[in-house]
Amino acid sequence: MKSLLLASVGILALGVASASAADIVRPRPAPMPAQVVAPPFTWTGFYIGINGGGGFGNSEFSAPLASGSFDTSGGLVGGTLGYNWQTGPWVWGLEGDIDWSNIRGSSGCGIGLTCETRNDWLGTFRGRLGYAINTFMPYITGGLAAGNIKTTVDGLEADDSRAGWTLGAGLEASFGGPWSAKVEYLYVDLGDVDTPLGGSADFKANIVRAGLNYRF
Repeated sequence: MKSLLLASVGILALGVASASAADIVRPRPAPMPAQVVAPPFTWTGFYIGINGGGGFGNSEFSAPLASGSFDTSGGLVGGTLGYNWQTGPWVWGLEGDIDWSNIRGSSGCGIGLTCETRNDWLGTFRGRLGYAINTFMPYITGGLAAGNIKTTVDGLEADDSRAGWTLGAGLEASFGGPWSAKVEYLYVDLGDVDTPLGGSADFKANIVRAGLNYRF
């Protein structure tokens, strides 16, 4: 009888202990940290920048008693403003720039005469079409060009602003977040202007320049 009582007490104690263990709240495992996924790179948006380089070309000077053809060259530096739209790998954009220019050339152009053609400022407003290879973008570009053509014949001077056209290509590469750098070539033709002695002179130039842009 005593043994039966002890066994019953033991079974009852074991049941109470098991119930108490079942009531213990076990801590939940910590959630896995969410993975941070960087947004895909895009060229879409406004940008502003600076550019600088050089130009070289030729000027045809044709006037009574003063005619000739001579090379022109010089540097230029200025600012850039533009906007890009990216659809798939294609990047469509509009870009404008205005540069101070020192492209000039001179030569003897008659008996005892010296002729000079000089460009003091040059601006362009162009469309761009690029193909994005992640952070690299080769592109073609073309549109409106405008600038002044200053002609001089032995102290006699004429200065006229003209609109023409430009066409070219380049390569832009993004680095360091919103920053990108580019190199480009532009052919510029501003047409003809009158010279101080009558007749005309033209301005055609090959522009090679680099630029640094900041995208918003």
